[in-house]
Amino acid sequence: MSIYNFEVKKPNGETISLSDYKGKALLIVNTASKCRFTPQFQDLQKLYEKYRDNKFEILGFPCNQFGEQEPGSNEEAVAFCQLNYGVTFPIFSKIEVNGSNAHPLFQYLKKEAPFRGFDETNPTAKILKLMLLDKAPEWLAGDEIKWNFTKFLIDQNGNVVRRYEPNEEPVDLEKDIAELLASQMQNH
Repeated sequence: MSIYNFEVKKPNGETISLSDYKGKALLIVNTASKCRFTPQFQDLQKLYEKYRDNKFEILGFPCNQFGEQEPGSNEEAVAFCQLNYGVTFPIFSKIEVNGSNAHPLFQYLKKEAPFRGFDETNPTAKILKLMLLDKAPEWLAGDEIKWNFTKFLIDQNGNVVRRYEPNEEPVDLEKDIAELLASQMQNH
């Protein structure tokens, strides 16, 4: 089993297989337009521009499960990313990432890369944890996605390498992405 076993929908409703991304490293992110982490789109786009020629893709999945921060249509979610942050990486149809209607891809990602806890030394992580305790304690349980902008790094064979929580900034992932891409180059 790998992420290549899953299909996702484009905003226009067209279904594609993630096997279309075979041979590429991926960063899969659940996104939202009206979140305090939304500015991460800017740095995600920078990572995409820097590494896309090295067989790297970012796949964005809008989700409205956290504070209803992605209330619009699929088209509105995509337009927001493009207009406000110049996003050129693919943004797919809105999905759910937790609960009984969670997309099978995110069920798989959570199983392969369990929640490792919040870094309590990080002020943003501490605030996020306190907010979840207050507003959505059910998301704190187990391996559920905690909030928008949880990120999963996938290797060129479709295996989940690592999970990053919302407070982990895209710039903090660059070292891991560069190492993964360098190891890809050595293996080919």
